[in-house]
Amino acid sequence: MALAAKRELVCFFSMMMMIMAFSGACMAATYNVGDSAGWTIQVPVDYTKWSSTNNFHVGDKIVFTYNKQFHNVLQVSHQNFQSCNATSPVASYTSGSDSITLKSPGNFYYLCGVPGHCQAGQKVPIKVNRASASPSLAPSESALSGSPSAFIAPGPSPSSAPIIQSSKFWLVVTALAFYLIGYLIN
Repeated sequence: MALAAKRELVCFFSMMMMIMAFSGACMAATYNVGDSAGWTIQVPVDYTKWSSTNNFHVGDKIVFTYNKQFHNVLQVSHQNFQSCNATSPVASYTSGSDSITLKSPGNFYYLCGVPGHCQAGQKVPIKVNRASASPSLAPSESALSGSPSAFIAPGPSPSSAPIIQSSKFWLVVTALAFYLIGYLIN
């Protein structure tokens, strides 16, 4: 292959790598609340612990999957979350597969409004961080005790896309691109 053609390919793949790296930083993650157990009281799930092990950012989605005959999802104030008061929700979801896009940073609170379910542990606090590539810490008790600073609007219908750890995915793509560039130069 001629040297000029190799250089053009190197430039092309370098540009593609930069575009992929940039778009990778902008990818949002999808989190299934309760992981494989879903939104339930049938299987004991510590939703507060589940939430604290995830790092939510603006643009991410949380998906509540449940049997709509027995459960629902209500977004409530921090005070109503603590007391399991479902009488004045900020938002209500009843589809059985609710996908909520996290639109702003802050602390948000969800519970099941069926009598007794919240008291049985079917409630989850979500701490949303600003969209950034830098890692942040799990929410602390003091972070979860404040009032929500903003509200989450319902997102589009649930996505069937798998959860992608974008940083790992794009690291592999970048490594493969560098390998290909090195191969083409030699």
